[in-house]
Amino acid sequence: MPDNVVTHILDRLPLQDAVRTSILSRNWRLKWTTLSQLVFDKNFFEYLLKTKSENNYEKIISRILLNIRGVITKFVLYIEEQSYAILDDEDVNHWMLCLSRKGVKDISLCKENGPRLWLPTHLFSCLELKHLKLNYCDFDPPSSFNGFPNLLSLELHIVRFESGKFVEFFTQCPVLETLTMGFSIASNVKLAEIAKLANLKKLSFCFGNLDKRLIISSGVVFELVGSLPKLEELEMEFLWCEFIKDDAKKRCPTTFPCLKTLEISTMDLENGGMLSCAFEIIRSSPNLQTLKIIPSFGDEGIPTPSVCSLEDYKTTRLLQLRSVEFTHSCTENELRLIEYLLACSPFLEKIVIHPFCALQPDDELRFATELLKLHRASPVVDIDLN
Repeated sequence: MPDNVVTHILDRLPLQDAVRTSILSRNWRLKWTTLSQLVFDKNFFEYLLKTKSENNYEKIISRILLNIRGVITKFVLYIEEQSYAILDDEDVNHWMLCLSRKGVKDISLCKENGPRLWLPTHLFSCLELKHLKLNYCDFDPPSSFNGFPNLLSLELHIVRFESGKFVEFFTQCPVLETLTMGFSIASNVKLAEIAKLANLKKLSFCFGNLDKRLIISSGVVFELVGSLPKLEELEMEFLWCEFIKDDAKKRCPTTFPCLKTLEISTMDLENGGMLSCAFEIIRSSPNLQTLKIIPSFGDEGIPTPSVCSLEDYKTTRLLQLRSVEFTHSCTENELRLIEYLLACSPFLEKIVIHPFCALQPDDELRFATELLKLHRASPVVDIDLN
């Protein structure tokens, strides 16, 4: 087989299995050194535990890196708390230096528990990077850093930025298309800075983690989405947010023609403002095909009256939805939203409805009966009460 085909096959094996091919024959002894993807993930660390080699974690990684003969396009490093006692930041920094000389394009650094990983300075020398994923790290680029000119996707989870560095970093990634910001991003990140990323096609974030923004309105949501003209996928989480009343219609003067996938989570649909916001952003996305909604569920017995009437939406434009996934707790507002989606989606193929908790048989039957009464614009839609 040609060398590139062998490398293609080896890259798809677990790393330990790829290295073990060296015992197959003399011809295969050095085949593994052509690997272009090095994945030291959780499975690799568990393999070291089984073979009682975890104390040699640093030596094994260093030895493999030094033996790779060609370009390394992808590097994944999982650092479990136990292995971090063996490693130090300088080990990781040395590996990043090696990768920067190998033309690496995809780096994932994932640490669990213990002290955060201080990002190695040589990471910022990997200027060919296209994909970067960081978990449980401290982020402080050196003053000489001028950005990642080729970075397409950035995924951040539990990452702490030095004051002001996040905004500066954003401006140095001119072609960024995918941005995922997980739990505990620094609160000094402002929505206005995200809105400047005109090339974004996919955005995932929690309002409560940004800009110290715990009080929001429909206008804030629509202003952000409307400022990203190429946005195709959007995931918004409203955890810890208080929603103030706002006229969603007046705040939404335009449509979001590129938006095809929308996920809304921890949105309190018993709050009239939030319900209206959900209706309006769906209505304003004429090409939306995939929708997932996970409402938040507050204390029972404290219903908040809705200010949104479904009658306002019955004359609206038809939707292009193909797939809907919904988590419900059998409230009236949730049923309203499902009614709207069924009535305005002539191309809908499937709607999956998950109960928030196990329902009593009578409640389940009552909810199913209500669903059967609803008008369906699509003749082929399959309703799955999961």
